[in-house]
Amino acid sequence: MNIPELFFLAVALAMDAFAVAICIGLTKPKFHIKNAVIVGLYFGAFQAIMPLLGYFVGDVFAKRITAFDHWVVFVFLSFLGVKMVIGSFKKDEGLDKEASLGLAAMLPLAIATSIDAFAAGVSFAFSRVNIIPAIILVGVITFVISALGVKIGGIVGLKFKSKAELLGGIILIALAVRALVEGI
Repeated sequence: MNIPELFFLAVALAMDAFAVAICIGLTKPKFHIKNAVIVGLYFGAFQAIMPLLGYFVGDVFAKRITAFDHWVVFVFLSFLGVKMVIGSFKKDEGLDKEASLGLAAMLPLAIATSIDAFAAGVSFAFSRVNIIPAIILVGVITFVISALGVKIGGIVGLKFKSKAELLGGIILIALAVRALVEGI
C-alpha cells in the first residue's frame, strides 16, 4: 500500500470521528482551540492505536470482533445521540463543557469511532504495510479532521444552538443505526 492509498484510507477511517467531532462542536457555545485539540487527540490517538493492535492481533481475533463491533458502535453513538436530543429540549442547560470532553465521555466515543481502524490494521498485516508510518498518518489525519469537525460544529452551533444540538443527536443516532444495519 503506497502513501496516497494510505492517505485516502486514513481520511475514510476518520469520517466517523469527524461526524462525532462536529456533534461535539455543536454543544459548545464558543469555539476554543483547547476543545478541538482534546477531541483531536482522543480520536487521533485511538485511530492510530487500533490499527496497531489489529496489526499484531491478526485475523483470528478480527473475525471474532466483527461479529459484534456494530453493536458496540450502535450503543455508544446512540447513547450520546439520545443524550444530545434530550439536552436540546432543556432551556439553557447545555452540556458541561469539561464533562463532555472528560475521559468518561470521550473514551467510549474514541473506541466506537476507531473499531473499523482495528480491522484496517489486520489488513495492514496481510498487505505487509510498514505499520509505523501508516499509524502515524492515520493518527495525524484523524487529529486534524476531528479538530476541524469541532470548529465546524461550533460555527453551526453558535447560530442554531438547541436546534443544532438536536440535529447533532439525530446525526449520531443515524450513524449508530447505519453501523448496526451494515453490521447485520
